[in-house]
Amino acid sequence: QVQLVESGGGLVQAGGSLRLSCAASGRTSTSYQMGWFRQAPGKEREFVAAISRAGLNTLYGDSVKGRFTISKDGAKNTVYLQMNSLKLEDTAVYYCAMKTTYGTLSPDGYSYWGQGTQVTVSS
Repeated sequence: QVQLVESGGGLVQAGGSLRLSCAASGRTSTSYQMGWFRQAPGKEREFVAAISRAGLNTLYGDSVKGRFTISKDGAKNTVYLQMNSLKLEDTAVYYCAMKTTYGTLSPDGYSYWGQGTQVTVSS
């Protein structure tokens, strides 16, 4: 099995930055894509970003393009989400996820999920 543990969430003022981390353990050799999602209270889960196995390809949700950057450190089995120019509407619980099937980067088909980390953006 796979375990995903997110960290780095917290309270930040609008316009500020945060970096989230997701440490993967277990059968990480089955990973093809890693992704970040978020869910705000009363809203559906939203795709944020995804990165390919080798880290060469990335995909972003429209609401975060140009502000967020996903990256990975293969040696550490860790994926990062650098969030800049944060807005009030970025407030949500952020989840890391892993896809174990091969294919183009997409927001679908993720099998493993972390417990989430809260990001709160204040005015």
